[in-house]
Amino acid sequence: MDCLFCKIAAGEIPSTKVFENDDVLAFRDIDPQAPFHVIIIPKTHIASAAEITTENSALVAKIFEAAAAIAAEQKLEKGFGIVTNCGEEGGQTVGHLHFHMLAQRNLAWPPG
Repeated sequence: MDCLFCKIAAGEIPSTKVFENDDVLAFRDIDPQAPFHVIIIPKTHIASAAEITTENSALVAKIFEAAAAIAAEQKLEKGFGIVTNCGEEGGQTVGHLHFHMLAQRNLAWPPG
């Protein structure tokens, strides 16, 4: 499999890690859209949110547990946003489920 985020999770491509455990990895985005911008991924390959199933959905809970731990560690008490894109029209550019965690600026809705 030629997946960028799988290679990052395996340590084949370097990243600036912010959080890691057996199931989840969070690393700084190389094109940050906020002063604090990390990508949170499951280490197990899931192509997108459209592929979340009963069998793999526990990984999504672990991602949000990681986000809470990151927020506490980074002192993001003013808040943060978490975004995932799904599919080409949804803006997904890497075919591995991932969540953008952004903070330390006012985040507007809708994005763009």
